[in-house]
Amino acid sequence: MAHAKTSYVCLPCRASYKQPHLGDHTRRCARCAEPLIHVGSAFAAPRRRDTAAWRTLSVLLHAGIRFHKGCCGGPGYRPRTLAEVRERMAHARTTGEPFARALVRRELP
Repeated sequence: MAHAKTSYVCLPCRASYKQPHLGDHTRRCARCAEPLIHVGSAFAAPRRRDTAAWRTLSVLLHAGIRFHKGCCGGPGYRPRTLAEVRERMAHARTTGEPFARALVRRELP
């Protein structure tokens, strides 16, 4: 039986690849040979020329947020714009909430 495919991204190239997940095997980008980041099976890549969306994605990935399917079928809320990211990071700074938790919060109090 074939393994289910999951997504990997290369942030410098703004490239996304769907490949079978085979454990801790390090995958490399076909364009620049840098290591790929495993982002999960519920990931939808932005267009390559959409630099703001890739910047937003970079913030999420560096905060440790991934796009794995949950029990209800999706990864949950993820900010889609830099304005949403800035708003949640400002909230995290003022309240002391961890950045990763503030970034996946659907609504701010």
